[in-house]
Amino acid sequence: MRHPVFLTAALAASLGLAACNQPRSDAEVQRAIKSVNVIDESNLSDIMLTVGDPNEAVAYFQKSSSENPDRLDLKRGLAKSLIRAGQTAQGVTVWEEVKAHPEATLDDRVALADALIRSNDWARAETELNQIPPTHETYERYRLEAMVADSKKDWKKADSFYEIAAGLTTKPAGVLNNWGFSKLTRQEYGAAEKLFTQALTYDPALFTAKNNLVMARGAQRKYDMPVIEMTQVERAELLYTLGLTAVKQGDVTVGKGLLQNAIDTHPQHFEAAVRSLEALES
Repeated sequence: MRHPVFLTAALAASLGLAACNQPRSDAEVQRAIKSVNVIDESNLSDIMLTVGDPNEAVAYFQKSSSENPDRLDLKRGLAKSLIRAGQTAQGVTVWEEVKAHPEATLDDRVALADALIRSNDWARAETELNQIPPTHETYERYRLEAMVADSKKDWKKADSFYEIAAGLTTKPAGVLNNWGFSKLTRQEYGAAEKLFTQALTYDPALFTAKNNLVMARGAQRKYDMPVIEMTQVERAELLYTLGLTAVKQGDVTVGKGLLQNAIDTHPQHFEAAVRSLEALES
């Protein structure tokens, strides 16, 4: 209710300034323009971090951050874009700068831990996570906790953290896939199959989960294709994975048949499958 009064007063003040103090009015105008620019930059930053080319995003945030060194949001954008562009070492450095800022948050420390894991520095990542209070319960935090526990083969903690992380997001396909892969490495193939299947109910297009599902089934000598959504190319690639899994299990004849099926199914020349089949036949 106070907004119209405020706008009227602001307009009156602006007119008064324009009439009696022109330089000050220019300063007011510049501040107003700068405020609008900040809003526009925020929208552009969001675009750069989601749909923009990763390397273009790095260049944008490097320039913007150097021109506005007091803007922590631009520094965060630079760190995120560096990670997205695969420049993990530089991303870690920038996240450390963000973490050292007086206005840094616990989420920034989580992001630093994520960057450290991506750079294969698991010990430092664990150190960063250990400094986060247990009251900071977020999906990203527990997803990383699960991965660290996995790296240490602390299966009980890993399962607990994966379960918590899955419950803290509306899009758990990725973390369920990671959890399933953890079970796969432990040779708990039935549990892995269930988790991959569950992941695909949330994201039917997640090919890594499809491929992992086929491996989990093949490890149990289930050589029929699962009933899931797939394109013709995906079907060929999954048959290829299943064929290699069968060979690894010692079921060479079955594996050959699956590889031939993969070659026949693929709409183009399937070089990898052809080479594998030729190697087996020779």
